[in-house]
Amino acid sequence: MQQLVCLLLLVFPVFAQQTPPPEQAAQDATIKVDVDLINVLFSVHNKQNGLVGSLTKDDFTLYEDGKQQAIRYFTRETDLPLTIGLLVDVSLSQQNLIEIERRAAYQFFSKVLRPKDLAFLISFGADADLLQDYTSSPKLLQRGLEGLKVNSQVGGLHPGPVPTAITPKGTILYDTVYLAATEQLKGQVGRKAIVVITDGVDQGSRYPIQQAIKAAQLADAIVYGIYYVDPSAYGYGMYGGGYGDGPLKRMAEETGGRVLKVDRKHTLDDIFKEIQDEMRSQYALAYASSSGTRDGSFRRIEIKPKEKDLHVQARRGYYASAHTD
Repeated sequence: MQQLVCLLLLVFPVFAQQTPPPEQAAQDATIKVDVDLINVLFSVHNKQNGLVGSLTKDDFTLYEDGKQQAIRYFTRETDLPLTIGLLVDVSLSQQNLIEIERRAAYQFFSKVLRPKDLAFLISFGADADLLQDYTSSPKLLQRGLEGLKVNSQVGGLHPGPVPTAITPKGTILYDTVYLAATEQLKGQVGRKAIVVITDGVDQGSRYPIQQAIKAAQLADAIVYGIYYVDPSAYGYGMYGGGYGDGPLKRMAEETGGRVLKVDRKHTLDDIFKEIQDEMRSQYALAYASSSGTRDGSFRRIEIKPKEKDLHVQARRGYYASAHTD
C-alpha cells in the first residue's frame, strides 16, 4: 500500500498520462488522485498449467472479504519494471548444488533483466549475506554469485544481518525472506518478486513463518519457491530428501507465487524459464475497497475467473494500514 500514487503511475500509465481537452483543463484547478487504490498483480493458468494472456476485465469477478468489488483499472502487464531478489540456500545440505545454482542463476539474470529492472542477491545458511545489492548488470550479479559458498554453524552466537543467538542455527530461511522484504523491497514500486532456492529446511530463524509472510505481503512482494534437494545430504532416493516443501508452499501461495520442484524431468534452468515467462505475463488490476476503515487488519482478496477451467494465482490479501502521510 506504500507509495500508491507512484505505483499507480507505473501500473496504469494509460490512465495517468491522458491529457484533458483545453476547456476541461481550464476548469480543473487541481488534479485529484485516488490514493486508496489497492493494486493486485496476478497470473492465470489453464488446466494444462499453461499461461493465459488474452483475458479482459469482464472475465473476472473480484471480492474482498467475501464482498464483490468494482475493478477500477485493468491491464495486462508484460513490461512493468521488475525488482527481483534471489535468495540462495548455502547451508551444508546444499553444498553439492551450489555450482549448478550459480550457473543457472546467472543465465536467469542474463535473460530476465532489462535495463529498467533491478535485482539483488542474498545467500543464507547460518546467517544471511547480501552478496550483491540492487543492480541491472548481469556481470555484477555474476560476481556476486561467485561469492556463494557453504555457510553452516552448529550453534552459539554468530554475527550477521539477522541475529539468531538463542537457537542453534542451520538455515535461517524465514529470517532471510523477512530481511529481503523489509530491508530491500518494501520501499520499491512496480513488480517485486522474491525467488528462493532451498530444500525447505528452516533451523534457527528468529522470526516465525507468519512474520516472513506478513513482511512479504506488506512489501507487495511475490514469493517463488524453488524446491531443490540433494538426496545424498539426507540419505534418501533421488529428490526424496529435505523436510518437504510445505512451509515454502505456504509462503508462496499466500503472496501470489508458487513452488516449483527440481527433479528428473525439470532442471533448474527449466524452472527459471517458467518463472521468467510468468513474471512477463501478468495482469494488473486496481480497486477501491468498499470498506471505509483502515485499521491495519488483513483483508482477504479473491479473484474468480468466469471460466471454470482457469486458475488465478494471486496474493491472498493485504493489510489495510492507516495512511502515514
